[in-house]
Amino acid sequence: MKLTDLIRNSETDIAVPLLDAEITGICYDSRRAKPGDLFVCVCGTLSDGHRYARSAYDRGCRAFVCEREPENLPKDVQILYSEDTRSSLGLLAAEFFGHPERKLRLIGITGTKGKTTTALMIKAMLDAGGIKTGYIGSNGVDFAGFHFDTVNTTPEGCDIYDYLARMVKCGVSAAVLEVSSQALYMERIRGLVFDVCVFTNFSRDHIGGAEHPDMEHYKMCKKKLFSEHLDGTALINADDPTGEEFAQTARHAGAAVKYFSCAKNADFCAENIALIRDGSGLGSTFDLKTPTGKIKALIHFPGDFSVSNATAAAAVCELLSVPQDSLARELPKISIKGRFETVSIDGVDYIIDYAHNGNSLRSALTVLRKYRPRRLVCLFGSVGGRTFGRRAELGSVAAELADLSILTSDNPDNEPPENIIAEIAEQYKDKEKYVAITDRKKAIEYAMSVTEPGDIVLLAGKGHENYQLIAGRHEPFCERDILLSENKR
Repeated sequence: MKLTDLIRNSETDIAVPLLDAEITGICYDSRRAKPGDLFVCVCGTLSDGHRYARSAYDRGCRAFVCEREPENLPKDVQILYSEDTRSSLGLLAAEFFGHPERKLRLIGITGTKGKTTTALMIKAMLDAGGIKTGYIGSNGVDFAGFHFDTVNTTPEGCDIYDYLARMVKCGVSAAVLEVSSQALYMERIRGLVFDVCVFTNFSRDHIGGAEHPDMEHYKMCKKKLFSEHLDGTALINADDPTGEEFAQTARHAGAAVKYFSCAKNADFCAENIALIRDGSGLGSTFDLKTPTGKIKALIHFPGDFSVSNATAAAAVCELLSVPQDSLARELPKISIKGRFETVSIDGVDYIIDYAHNGNSLRSALTVLRKYRPRRLVCLFGSVGGRTFGRRAELGSVAAELADLSILTSDNPDNEPPENIIAEIAEQYKDKEKYVAITDRKKAIEYAMSVTEPGDIVLLAGKGHENYQLIAGRHEPFCERDILLSENKR
């Protein structure tokens, strides 16, 4: 594609260049740069792409989009200027990849909790209902048998458009995206317009450091999904105290609004919720009432919040014309890696979940307590080098709600895990209620050695992750594999 055509048609604030280079790719990471790429110098919270322009040049790039003049570039380059390179990145990528977003029905999910479960439930039910669907979110990218890992819940705009273009080539007709507050803050979904946007819930998270300065900013960023990126229907959790704020934002933008609920009458609601524990895991049954009728639903996920996620997912699928009988058939079949994923061994239910802050851990332990375990054990740690405030809240919640806590490593990175564990342990007045085992694999082995039939063990914090971040390296680590391998001994 000619550079002039790319710039002229992408609706960015970049002036049409004098030179007309041939562009064969778009790149924002100098480590992935190659000859023919247009390198976009993106300014992030921790790094600045202008510092890596020379590295991209050395790898063959000769055209650059910058907010200011980068240093040490030779004179045989074409430099284009934008007031906001991150915003331009998405618009340029949309044009370069042929606007795949216009060829797909897009569903966006935002909220503090429940994005991954809801999104993957939607994908499973749409696929089963004959609508070939792709997924982009915390658990990676999945479509048509392909899987790609992702660093962020919502990737950079350039990568999103690349994945969407691949989906179109594979015959995918719908895509469901987890849209994080950081993605909205950093303009990663610039140019995307969704047919359906879902609000799951809102609570304190991602405040401080390189994230959001305060709760109001966090909320404002999430609302942007409904005010700037929706042309269709907003699906709002009527049970959340902030739900009506999000509904009003959507209405002001001209969107239709529908509600889902587990506690009150709504367009889509779950009634008669009952918990089940049948020896092969934990789950719930409920009556799902929608505008087209009522079905008996079963999910193999515990708790009311899982029912809420399932209700939202079913509502999206019905809005996209999936028959109710298909929803009833598919809901019991769905399992999601690292999201209340159950491994049952010798009468003990081990729950692998991503709960990584005080609110999510409280929700998880509270619902697991409702299944009346003989003993409730919580194995967890906290990440190193950031989100320091989570340590006290995690320790406080587990000290209150778990019978036994096993304090261990999460992703310590360059921080000594013993220091992190010590900060969590300060919340325990009763020192008999926890043990500290730095090595997470040994901590899991210990849990398996001290539990008995009827116990429930929550392995919190890692969820879907198949690694541990230690001293800057991603070391292979899968909790499910450890449980199953230890069971075979």
